[in-house]
Amino acid sequence: MAKKHLIYKKDKWNMLTVEVHGRQLVLREISDQWGEECHTFLGRPEMMQWVSQRFPKEQFAGNEEEWDQLMAAFKEV
Repeated sequence: MAKKHLIYKKDKWNMLTVEVHGRQLVLREISDQWGEECHTFLGRPEMMQWVSQRFPKEQFAGNEEEWDQLMAAFKEV
């Protein structure tokens, strides 16, 4: 059975979840702009590399607390 982690959910149109299927991680990002995007990673290091490119810390200038919460949620996966 896959374990599902909710990384963030702002509303039903803006959320990000990660499902763990053994070593495989399936990340689903749903946004009101782009619809649903699905990414499959073969391990946590690969996922964290994607995360660092998708959510660069500079993008959260002035809101570092939100970035820290996001990274903490990913690290719990």
